[in-house]
Amino acid sequence: MKLTIKTKASALIMACAFALSSPSLMAQTTFRISLGGSAGGSQEAMTKVFVKELKEKTNGQYDAKLFLNSQLGSEEDTINDVSMGLLDFSVVAINNITPFSPTLGVFTLPYVVQSVEDAVTLTQSAAAEKLVENTVRDSGTRIVGWTFSGFRVFTNSKRPVKSLADLQGLVVRVPKNEIMIDTYKAWGVNPTPMSWSEVFTALQLKVVDGQDLSIIDINSARFYEVQKYLTPIHYNFLIEPIIMSESLFQEQSPEVQQAIIEAGKAATLASERFLKEQEALALENLKERGMEIDELDEAEWIKIATEKVWPKYYDSVGGKNQVNEVLQALGREQI
Repeated sequence: MKLTIKTKASALIMACAFALSSPSLMAQTTFRISLGGSAGGSQEAMTKVFVKELKEKTNGQYDAKLFLNSQLGSEEDTINDVSMGLLDFSVVAINNITPFSPTLGVFTLPYVVQSVEDAVTLTQSAAAEKLVENTVRDSGTRIVGWTFSGFRVFTNSKRPVKSLADLQGLVVRVPKNEIMIDTYKAWGVNPTPMSWSEVFTALQLKVVDGQDLSIIDINSARFYEVQKYLTPIHYNFLIEPIIMSESLFQEQSPEVQQAIIEAGKAATLASERFLKEQEALALENLKERGMEIDELDEAEWIKIATEKVWPKYYDSVGGKNQVNEVLQALGREQI
């Protein structure tokens, strides 16, 4: 009986703490979360867990509504909105937030992340903690969780790509990210930068021939309707943080801040599980939908990208020391 009373008392104290941290007593706060991705994708899977955990950890006082398919604007637009406090949260590809906080570009150096285990290790490392603080400083946004969507594999509508020679002459969409643009340039292609919200239509109208995106997102966005060939390149692992307005974060009580951070950690772990469970299923569905999966020896791709692209960005990502901190976290040889 004593344990029951103590447990009830603790629960009551927690409930009161969260209630008092709300704008009005016992009033529920509903955050808005923007996603560029579609239903069934990695972003949605991650944020659903985040919302569930946040609601549970705040005794129902904090909830959130998801806006998929760039309903609230492009990822670049939503980063601005989050930074200015006009939007609560957004899930964005790491390459899209890099222009706002350049040191995050170390995550998008070609072939720096070589497996899902690398991605998880890196985002949970001391090196990543420093980059999160840099992002708060540079952009007014706080990374509170991570989505792991897998490698950005290459697709196109014209021909199989099994070598760098096959890539030549294709019109390729890339995000508006200088590191990714320069990677394709190093491979001999002059890519077409384009916001995510425009990509499907551009492929459909054949404004561009190809693009790169994770297998899960290619499947959930139904790219098999406009793309025929898939080449499993591994130059960029799609890490998509969930960012929060720093001003909004600082407005919360310490208890709510902690609940947000813990919800982000739980959602990050769930994202890793989702990727491992769903990627193979998505690839199988793409095959069944008629996509041709080609094999590729990436040795030449890796050599060119690391030799030509990495040195160009050492300064912008925080210097060689920053790169070495990342490589050390991954257990790799330093430069």
